[in-house]
Amino acid sequence: MTPPSPADLAVDARGLVKRFGGFTALQGLDLQIPRGAFYAYLGPNGAGKSTSIALLTGVYGPDAGTIQMLGMDAVRQPMEVKRRVGVVPEELSLFERLTGRQYLTFCARMYGLGGDEAAARATELLELTELTYKAGSLVAEYSKGMRRRLAIAAALIHAPELVLLDEPFEGIDVLAAGVIRELLRELSRRGVTLLLTTHVLEIADRLATHAGVIRGGQMLDQGPVGALLERHGAKSLEAVFEKLIAVPAARNARLSFYAEAPAPVGALHRESA
Repeated sequence: MTPPSPADLAVDARGLVKRFGGFTALQGLDLQIPRGAFYAYLGPNGAGKSTSIALLTGVYGPDAGTIQMLGMDAVRQPMEVKRRVGVVPEELSLFERLTGRQYLTFCARMYGLGGDEAAARATELLELTELTYKAGSLVAEYSKGMRRRLAIAAALIHAPELVLLDEPFEGIDVLAAGVIRELLRELSRRGVTLLLTTHVLEIADRLATHAGVIRGGQMLDQGPVGALLERHGAKSLEAVFEKLIAVPAARNARLSFYAEAPAPVGALHRESA
């Protein structure tokens, strides 16, 4: 398979190194995301996913390596890149003394949208994220799932070409997850490039067109999902992940101080399914 040219890539990061004191979080990481791809960025906790996003968004500068985003140098042209990128960090920091509608309108105006356009987009995004009924409530009153949906709406208010989402499904209920999942599908249909970090591999399997697996600050493998499955003889991204990441010893653990007990009704059937 011919690798994509730099012009076809929304993200082209090469040889990224990031150190924090004596700890090296990224060790020569390469990350390539084609334009229009839905890229699932997978790895265990501490693998370097959030650090990668921090470098892509300019929170940190790389100690080595290059970052091209949407055809621009992300280190030398940070403001130009940020105007065209939306970000949903794992740790949200929202203005809690604003209402949901005020917060979205504020974000729109910060990106230079006029008053009428800002209001119209805020209204549309509140509807799409099913937050219209809370539009007049202070963000301080929002649940975790509501805050996550509001943060995604804020990241989309300026119609970015590339959206980076760090664990958007973390700690939210099934209803909020469903709203976010459908919104991401709509963005993908519109040709928006998406980078999603998640530990919910079922979601990655259902949504992603491309994927990469990272461990210890290094890319283990990446590419179109179909090519990854074929390369690793796997039927799902979860299987690829388990093959590339060592299965924890606890998977087959036995506790010596517990006696063996009969399997619960239905357990044997589930395990053999």
